[in-house]
Amino acid sequence: MKIHRFDIGTYSVEIDCAPPPYNPKSTGNANVYNALYFVESEYRHPSVYQISTFLSDNLLKRILIGAMGGATTVHENSFITEKDRLVICCSDTIFCLQTPDLSLLWKTKADDVTCFQIFKYQSDYIIHGEVEISRLSHNGDILWHQGGADIFTEEFKITDNYIYATDFGYRKYMFDFDGNNIS
Repeated sequence: MKIHRFDIGTYSVEIDCAPPPYNPKSTGNANVYNALYFVESEYRHPSVYQISTFLSDNLLKRILIGAMGGATTVHENSFITEKDRLVICCSDTIFCLQTPDLSLLWKTKADDVTCFQIFKYQSDYIIHGEVEISRLSHNGDILWHQGGADIFTEEFKITDNYIYATDFGYRKYMFDFDGNNIS
């Protein structure tokens, strides 16, 4: 899988969707991590991301995040960068990391299955999940969430006035930014 690299201020951030296998009980791991942020589970996490920060190509921190639910990948709408934080979808959870030290500010399970996309709305976040559309506060609190008759795997867009989603059965939904169904 592709490694995504981008800048936040004077720092570079790198997200690897397919890091080398890691076993916390082993001394033979390919990488050493400053922190592990995993959703507790007795099962194998379907999505694990290695996130690293750099200053002038010098590694500052390297962490792993992992969550349960459906597997995800990194793409242009699966994370948001802000002045001093990275907010990223990983399986059913949204992680918010302080940059550049990659400390965990919060993590929130935002969908019962998978968080496909995240969008900034005012100071909050709109999450396009597989079974729910949600709005999270800047602090990771769920302000509202709405489901449909089927999974939201088809068209999804945010306009100035509403959130538009289409489910697997091609039913169309329009939600206002307070979570009300307006269609």
